[in-house]
Amino acid sequence: MVFHHSSFFSLHKFTILVNYSISMASNTNEVAVDMTPFFVLYKNGTINRLRPADNAPLSDDPQAPVRSKDVVVHPETGVSVRIFLPKITDPKQKIPVVIYIHGGAFCMGSARSSAFHNFISSVVEKANFIAVSVDYRLAPENPFDTTYDDSWAAFQWIISHANGKGPDSWLNDHADFAKLFIGGESAGANIANDVVVRAGVTDLDSKTKILGLYLVHPYFGIGNDQLYKALNPTRNGGCFEDPRVNPLIDPRLKSMACKKALFFVAEKDPLKEGAMNYYEGLKKSEWNGEIEVMETKGEGHCFHFFNPKSEKAAELVNKLVDFLKQE
Repeated sequence: MVFHHSSFFSLHKFTILVNYSISMASNTNEVAVDMTPFFVLYKNGTINRLRPADNAPLSDDPQAPVRSKDVVVHPETGVSVRIFLPKITDPKQKIPVVIYIHGGAFCMGSARSSAFHNFISSVVEKANFIAVSVDYRLAPENPFDTTYDDSWAAFQWIISHANGKGPDSWLNDHADFAKLFIGGESAGANIANDVVVRAGVTDLDSKTKILGLYLVHPYFGIGNDQLYKALNPTRNGGCFEDPRVNPLIDPRLKSMACKKALFFVAEKDPLKEGAMNYYEGLKKSEWNGEIEVMETKGEGHCFHFFNPKSEKAAELVNKLVDFLKQE
């Protein structure tokens, strides 16, 4: 993803980052991508994240509108999820599941970040769904492919509860895996799309049905993508040769597991063109599903994170909730 500096500031005002410097001092490295004041990526594969973490606290109050907890999925890798549970009035009722994959240019943020936590909490409260937010390992400390593989591993862990015998009691007791939705925003939307494509060529448990995919301001390749190249220094070809970034070239697309998809785009978002190219291509593809798009006029990338109380942010959340609650 390539952003002019002025565009990037508006793109990622919502992102909460972790101070992190590795290897040589930053002033001695040759810069590959400068995203100041957020991060600087160097050609030797190191990164300097320039802002401190702002992690949202968990809530274990049974009377709270939404409870939350963190669960380690794979101790070997540290991959974890943050689970959100709405207030339960009928312990015997099973409620739908929404999987959320956060954005951040593949190298920033976490499921604990306040902006992402607050967003998915509001969706859970309005929709009365149980949500699972994936915390994948970040590039460049980990290979670019890791963001996809960790998210796929987390998805498999989540759906392992479909028989009611998984390791987490909230998912066993309350989740209806016949009503499953997957999505995310920005880079996370791209990763979520890959999960649904992979699920389409995988034998899932018969109790698991992915009803919908939601893509909020998704990244699907843009122009001369310097960030992609910096995160994939040994890969031949650019982002448009990568079927995860350009799924229209993926032969598995026709088997994508969901039956409907919702795109969110913003008029002033530099990623809008890539999203709309995928939207139009998906409509013409062999995938036989329903597809729609919501455009927010006058706004930029992920505006709802840095202005969450605005009328337009509320419209985005309400549209997503309506999508999730469709039968």
